[in-house]
Amino acid sequence: MSDAALELLDIRRSFNKGKPNEVRVLEGVSLTLGKGEIVGLVAPSGAGKSTLLHVAGLLDRPDSGEVRIGGVAASGGSDRARTRLRRDNVGFVYQFHHLLPEFTALENVVLPQLAAGVAKGAAQARARGLLDKVGLAERLDHRPSQMSGGEQQRVAFCRALANEPKVLLADEPTGNLDPETADRVFNVLIGLVRETGLSALVATHNLELAARMDRVMKLSSGHLE
Repeated sequence: MSDAALELLDIRRSFNKGKPNEVRVLEGVSLTLGKGEIVGLVAPSGAGKSTLLHVAGLLDRPDSGEVRIGGVAASGGSDRARTRLRRDNVGFVYQFHHLLPEFTALENVVLPQLAAGVAKGAAQARARGLLDKVGLAERLDHRPSQMSGGEQQRVAFCRALANEPKVLLADEPTGNLDPETADRVFNVLIGLVRETGLSALVATHNLELAARMDRVMKLSSGHLE
């Protein structure tokens, strides 16, 4: 079994396949994400970085190629098997936090654990621990509307890590924040990733932030460089 946390092997993905207006988004993309490694993914708008992250996170199936998470091949699995593999091994962070507005910060981090079968007490303890690590111990009972953008995104990070994934996929996680807040929130993200030892693939337009990762890959014309 491979030591890689995530492997993409010759991934190809097109939309409107076989039609005159077919759009080839990924044309033979391969990537190996090592355990504990943070890789930046830089791409211009429309280049397919979100598609790449969706394929890597088993939210979308490639036309061809293979996705392996922790050495386990996922592309050909049933929807149920893929959902289980994604739930147990992958955490997602998006540009917009997508927190549930009617629930508190604590509840937003507890809910994915309950869905995974974690006992309520254990889920609450882990949620409190994560929120404390990102400086939100005093905001546990606040709903998203009562928090700043940076605070909301920190809650989203905690939610993504709630089920102790092996891989974190982040799509422009600071893209909706002002530069100063983005820098602070990015530091929190990197700190969490380093502390937990998971692997992360982080798409960003911010070249300064990308340069602080272990390495940077550029997606252009359907290929990774």
